[in-house]
Amino acid sequence: MTTLQRIARISLIPLSTLLAGIAHAQSAKEIVSTSGEREATAITVYNDDLALVKERRKIALPSGLARLSLREVSAKMRPETALLRAVSGSPISLIEQNFDFDLLTPQKLLEKYVGEEVRVLRMHPTTGEERSEKATVLSSNNGTVLRFADRIETGIPGRLAFDSVPANLRDRPTLSVLLDAAGGSQSLELSYLTGGLAWKADFVANLSSDGKHMDLSGWVTLTNRSGAAYDNAKLQLVAGTVNRVRQQPAMMDMAVMAAPARAKRAEVAQESLMDYHLYSFERPTSIADNQTKQLALLSASSIPVSREYLLAGNDYYYRERYGQIGQKLKPAVFVEFANKGGELGKPLPAGVVRVYAKDSQGAAQFVGEDKIEHTAKNETVKLKLGEAFDITAERKQTNYKRIADNVIESSYRIELRNARDETVTVRVQEPLPGDWEMIQESHKHSKESARVAAWPITVPAGGSSVLDYTVRVRW
Repeated sequence: MTTLQRIARISLIPLSTLLAGIAHAQSAKEIVSTSGEREATAITVYNDDLALVKERRKIALPSGLARLSLREVSAKMRPETALLRAVSGSPISLIEQNFDFDLLTPQKLLEKYVGEEVRVLRMHPTTGEERSEKATVLSSNNGTVLRFADRIETGIPGRLAFDSVPANLRDRPTLSVLLDAAGGSQSLELSYLTGGLAWKADFVANLSSDGKHMDLSGWVTLTNRSGAAYDNAKLQLVAGTVNRVRQQPAMMDMAVMAAPARAKRAEVAQESLMDYHLYSFERPTSIADNQTKQLALLSASSIPVSREYLLAGNDYYYRERYGQIGQKLKPAVFVEFANKGGELGKPLPAGVVRVYAKDSQGAAQFVGEDKIEHTAKNETVKLKLGEAFDITAERKQTNYKRIADNVIESSYRIELRNARDETVTVRVQEPLPGDWEMIQESHKHSKESARVAAWPITVPAGGSSVLDYTVRVRW
């Protein structure tokens, strides 16, 4: 089956009608639709530089074959995903779609005129008289080559005048559609996938003076580099990773068949969408081209938080003989909270959380940031802020004994010092290689996993605590 026959079969137009229509398609009057004819726009934006655009336009169509040019669509449209359908009036039959993304520029116009005649306008240096001379454009690559009646010149010796703009050169991205319609005013819906639209979430957390509660604001940062603007669009965001087939670049001209202030409480509805989460904004928003916009996503106050100090080791300590392993080691500082209860208890999209704490004057100071992944409701969020300044540790190996070629018994001392005015608890976490057995310890450990032992060590204000332990490792 030929391409022409396939098109006829899909569009359900008799082949004889199609042949006659195509013969007259080039001479048919073009109907131009601009963004001003949009009745409604809806955009669903995904995390991975992908968006689904749906727009409805009110267009007066003639009866029979017509070429409809839909202007001001996304310049990064994936034309193979474009679908145009009638939502009111009689159905339409699509014959051909072409995505014209070759936009009008002086260089593009010159390239289109290679092999064609232009007029060269020059002004006489003394009289000021403007003269016109015809020339043929031979080349526009790495400069311009023009053939006059009696010579060939390089460069542009004056101004060039063109008779017209080629039909396939547009000043705006345009989807050109050859269709068959019953005629009359109709509402047509165009939907397509496009790149150039992306979103991310950012969060601002403000800790209370005692560090036991925090206020959390969530913002959506939406960036539009699609080459089109969208006015009063219904906005939806999908959180999650959507699988996409990576294709080789293809020809685009083709036939296609069918830290801000605390956020004001956002009117955002959330729902499950397959294995993703969909956030819908109640209020329409306008997104200009080459614009970054922030929208309030959530706002929660007085969230209970806890602080943790973590001193983590390495498994290579347990393979060889060492002396001093580390001095003035700094435990990492974490804060964590449960995504449940109150104004939380909803899926949180992945993003960066920036944490602020109040100083003695009550001014908020930045104390750290961390990235969270997509977090389901009722899960715990743990944020690493940095390293403790007033809490230090010293780790040393106090004994080493090789019992067999694959068995080592070694002892360690970890001294923790606290210069703060309050008692703290430091969690000492040691990854242990091979099969291990705790022989002796000054504090009771917990086995967090098959290869991790941990001790909660209480360190008094202005004082110190010591952890001693001996472990036997076999591998």
